[in-house]
Amino acid sequence: MSPQIKPVISAVTLIVVTLALPLFGQQKGQWVPGQFGLNAGVIPDPGITYANLALNYSADRLNNSNGDRILQNVTGTYSFWVDENILYYVPAHKFLGGYFMPYIAINYATGSLVADLPPLLPGSTSGISLSGGGSGLADTYVQPLNMGWHFKRADFNAGYSFTAPTGRYTAGASNNVGSGYWGNDITSGTTFYITKNKGTSANLATDWEIHGQKTVASPVRGQLSKITPGQAFTAEWGLGQVLPLKKDMSQLAQLGLVGYDQWQVTSNGGNYLIAGIPVAASRVPYYSVHGIGVQANYILPKKDFVLFFKYYDEYSAKARPEGRTIVFGGSWTLRIPKPATPQKQ
Repeated sequence: MSPQIKPVISAVTLIVVTLALPLFGQQKGQWVPGQFGLNAGVIPDPGITYANLALNYSADRLNNSNGDRILQNVTGTYSFWVDENILYYVPAHKFLGGYFMPYIAINYATGSLVADLPPLLPGSTSGISLSGGGSGLADTYVQPLNMGWHFKRADFNAGYSFTAPTGRYTAGASNNVGSGYWGNDITSGTTFYITKNKGTSANLATDWEIHGQKTVASPVRGQLSKITPGQAFTAEWGLGQVLPLKKDMSQLAQLGLVGYDQWQVTSNGGNYLIAGIPVAASRVPYYSVHGIGVQANYILPKKDFVLFFKYYDEYSAKARPEGRTIVFGGSWTLRIPKPATPQKQ
């Protein structure tokens, strides 16, 4: 081996080992922020509802546990698309004063990670490029228990869901689509109507994630180890105003300010194997992220049809990427049974 190559390999190994703890830990929860905003507590009318939600996340910086950018001399991008196909069912009859609303989200995802390292050899003008990514069926989100209630000035729902690791995952692979572990979620959604006509609303959705065990690979020797990602809490909020587009209220616009906040709330469990040395996963710093943005909805109340668009810019992130989120899609409800037609007097 060339004596000039040896220090380069040692330098690369040192970089990987030094960055292994923050980069190879669970730096994002299974719950992708941006799912909710306005109308967080509202459930569909009785019947079957199909919703499609497309979400894009992109970032060009990675922050340390203090929120400062790391790897100043390294450029790159991290991005992914998720297309969520969501099917809701709401029976017509009440239960415990509210409505039962189970649903399932079958997701397709595609993502990429590209990084360019600066030259490592003295006098060299070429650096090292690293890339990875994959696409396919992602993890499946199922909410078998969910209840929604309508009150005079508020709508509220609460439930239990789980994330099934149906997406492709192999420890150490660069084309993973799934997370590689089971997750459990306790969720809630609240819409409080500030005005009597329900045109102005304040909204809050929450998700508490409890993660199962996953297998990870050492970035240096590929040795496998077991860790349990720490629990996470996400809050998504919104302040909205409905505006009539037609005098008969058959077409409505809804505009609002939205945001999300996500924190890791418990430490990781288990050990990583870094160059054959066990390192406690609890040493990985806790991650958090905060974003703010806008939402616009187009609503046809009589047809139970909604189109939506959201944009978030992350203004703070610790121990994870910092970027932006774009969400758009729509929903349509097939009322079963159909509402009775008012009889003419």
